[in-house]
Amino acid sequence: MPKRSRGFPPVVDENVTTLILGSFPSAASLQKGQYYGHPHNQFWKLVGRVIEVPLHEMHYEGKLRTLLARHVGLWDIIDRCERAGSLDSNIRNPRHNEFEHVKRIARRLRRICFNGKTAAKLESLFAAWGYETVVLPSSSPANTLAFEVKLDAWRQIMPPDRSARGTRSAPDYCGHAGR
Repeated sequence: MPKRSRGFPPVVDENVTTLILGSFPSAASLQKGQYYGHPHNQFWKLVGRVIEVPLHEMHYEGKLRTLLARHVGLWDIIDRCERAGSLDSNIRNPRHNEFEHVKRIARRLRRICFNGKTAAKLESLFAAWGYETVVLPSSSPANTLAFEVKLDAWRQIMPPDRSARGTRSAPDYCGHAGR
């Protein structure tokens, strides 16, 4: 029987306007005690390219501080679950995070970005709450989509008025559901 694991606390503050929600940390991430700690997960490279900061080269605390400085928060949909290995398809008995905690802290939050289809299962709920929602291709190494294709979609994490210099809006092929 798979071990029941617990995820990480949210990375948010009062200035967060965009929240990236994953599904649940991988086994490697849980072992390191860090979001997106698997060396082949492309999360830090993708976000770093969008905000034009080499996040993947920074120490973990610096990555988190940089996200918050850009008004981007980080969390997962699932608080606890049972899972053998790291595949989302192996998640059993999930308990979802209590989003009210984040809503109290991040009162400026307007955009929720879902890292992959498992996280996006609750997209309609967040849209009904009035958030702009964006479903992104998973940054996981299990998603074999080319990096540049993922990057084109991931550019949507930054609103057009706050996009990093030189970026453009990504096409709407990755599940964008504006609100």
